[in-house]
Amino acid sequence: MDSNFTTVEWAKDATIYEVNVRQYTPEGTFIAFQKHLPRLKGMGVDILWFMPITAISEKVRKGTLGSYYACSSYTKINPEFGTANDFTNLVTEAHTLGMKVIIDWVANHTGRGHEWMELHSEWFSRNEKGDFTERNGWEDVVDLNYSNADMRNALIGAMQYWVRDFKIDGFRCDMAHLVPLDFWKDARKAVEILKPLYWLAECEDLNYHEVFDTSYAWSLMHASEKLAKGEVGMHEIYNVLHGYSQYPAGATKLLFTANHDENSWNGTEYEKYGAAAKAWAVFTQTWKGIPLIYSGQELPNHKRLPFFDKDQIDWTLAPALHEFYKTLSTLRKTHTAIISGETINLPVATEGVMAYLRQDAASTVFVLLNLSNQHHKVEIAHEKLNGEFQNGFSGIKFNFNHSVPFELLPGDFFVYVKG
Repeated sequence: MDSNFTTVEWAKDATIYEVNVRQYTPEGTFIAFQKHLPRLKGMGVDILWFMPITAISEKVRKGTLGSYYACSSYTKINPEFGTANDFTNLVTEAHTLGMKVIIDWVANHTGRGHEWMELHSEWFSRNEKGDFTERNGWEDVVDLNYSNADMRNALIGAMQYWVRDFKIDGFRCDMAHLVPLDFWKDARKAVEILKPLYWLAECEDLNYHEVFDTSYAWSLMHASEKLAKGEVGMHEIYNVLHGYSQYPAGATKLLFTANHDENSWNGTEYEKYGAAAKAWAVFTQTWKGIPLIYSGQELPNHKRLPFFDKDQIDWTLAPALHEFYKTLSTLRKTHTAIISGETINLPVATEGVMAYLRQDAASTVFVLLNLSNQHHKVEIAHEKLNGEFQNGFSGIKFNFNHSVPFELLPGDFFVYVKG
């Protein structure tokens, strides 16, 4: 599989933060969220991914506010969040702080009240009866008709609008695999005439890396959930990771413990992983890939956020995990082994415990994770575990001599660096 596209340099060691504007503050606006930008920059966030900010269809609307993913326009901003000027100011400040901005792009379907439906009904899919249709059982949306060239051109034009007028830096493409690959090829070529962008796909179809820089690690997330339930062993985790290791050079996976779908529909990371939630977060930041932090995970957030109605993240207390994520981001920035180094899995006989090295010519990073809710005693042995290592969180230095014993409490994690 060949790709004619190159990942932008600033995305290669990035940490992505998913922004749920509606639930982020009591106001649920761009202006209210903008006040958090300095804090997020200080936490090590590089890329802000905004869930859809386009106007929401009022026809067949779910809940009181509707689904972000059922738009009524590809170019009008959701007035619930503010104005075009508000978003421009937000993007400008993010750029000033050194962060990039990508927006959610829903190219498979629109809301049933989309402005195109009356003007260009032929741009939408119909069934044999002539009724507007969609394939996933989502009654508030209609699929777009990709056999129509005019629709394709209009959609690409809308993408160009956001890059040209708001200076955004990329797209997170919703259900990307439901959209023909040739459209994405055309879109990236046309939109990147304006400037190089970062492209994130919600899919796990390997072929889509012909266009996309990063794709979701859904298989890993599902395997990790089964591991937490005791339905599979560590072998399943390693099988999934081995599959990812066969991806073409330059292709990366989005690693996460939560996102808007998981939080709203399946529960928080604490519901899924229990005591191991932070250990899995360490994994997402130290394995090869692009880590994602969802809105409020730095608190931590222990509640599910409604998808169609207003709620809010409670920022009454200072984010308890701010330094945790800042430390992990700093480790990624200062140790290139985490970004592009070799991965060496270390043998561990104890189920639920994972150990690995990330290594390049400049440094060695040793990671030990107790992904279980059990207490364990383990001994990790490898020729590379030799000499002085420093704990990445505490700064305390240790001398390793090839074999190191550990006593692990449920959910314990250790990151040691050398070089």
